[in-house]
Amino acid sequence: MRHIFIINPAAGKSDSRARIYQMAEVLRRQHGLDAECMLTQSAGHATALCRGIAAAGGGVRFYACGGDGTANEVANGAAGFENAAMTVVPIGTGNDLLKNFGADAEKFRDPENLWNSPAQKLDLIDCNGRLCLTIACSGVDARIARDVHKYSVTPMLDGKGSYIASLIVNFLFKGIGSHWTVSLDGTELDAKDFAVVAVCNGRYYGGGFMPVAEASMTDGVLNTLIVKKVSRVRFLQFVGDYSRGGYDKFPQFASCSTASVIRIRSDKPDVVTCLDGECFSSDDVTLRLSEKKLNFFGPAGCSPDATLRPKT
Repeated sequence: MRHIFIINPAAGKSDSRARIYQMAEVLRRQHGLDAECMLTQSAGHATALCRGIAAAGGGVRFYACGGDGTANEVANGAAGFENAAMTVVPIGTGNDLLKNFGADAEKFRDPENLWNSPAQKLDLIDCNGRLCLTIACSGVDARIARDVHKYSVTPMLDGKGSYIASLIVNFLFKGIGSHWTVSLDGTELDAKDFAVVAVCNGRYYGGGFMPVAEASMTDGVLNTLIVKKVSRVRFLQFVGDYSRGGYDKFPQFASCSTASVIRIRSDKPDVVTCLDGECFSSDDVTLRLSEKKLNFFGPAGCSPDATLRPKT
């Protein structure tokens, strides 16, 4: 079994390479493992590395060393390969994926808790052929996520602080709504102006915001939250409850479904969509549950549904 640490050298606010190299050395020395480190060089490199290694055969465990973007790239490379599994060693600005594991999230920082633990299968979102682990969002929240990196370099701002700073700027100067055609399982919605379309497999994004508290990473169901365009004042009244999974307090403009296929179309490429913190723009976005599963390993006894709140 190979144990490969995929390191994003640009992740986080300080260089963590020496610490990760030491982690790999400890696994080699204390457990006799075939452990090595690989540095990513550009966007998409982690996906290419992991896919090539997994396709070559033989058991392999990938340790995504970075934030949610690094985890997303490793997942895109490892998903669908029975011989490959992945985990996360958090060193990035945002680590929303691990928040799904509740109190066990901190244990992921030490590979001693990871290397020999069993893997479990996680669901994935397919968005125009690219895979997403937790939440694929389109709308004002995606624009906020796209811009959040501008503020993450500020020493006084953590992940959620950077997100809030971006939210304020987008809220004040860039508007709330987008004019789109949205369809759920082939049926077009009557509304044409939307603030948010969030397709949730997991529960957290944006440094800890939780749009759908009942979204499970293991149940084979996607939860899609639709928020119609609202005024700035209404949005301010809504966002606090939204961040805690309280969308049901605003049924007049927020609703959740378990549609299998979600499609968003526009007459221009202004559909900004964010997948685990990584953003792109398009005029046509289709989201569905991926046929591929991801083998994911974490601390013994951990659960990606640890913070799941059953729908009442």
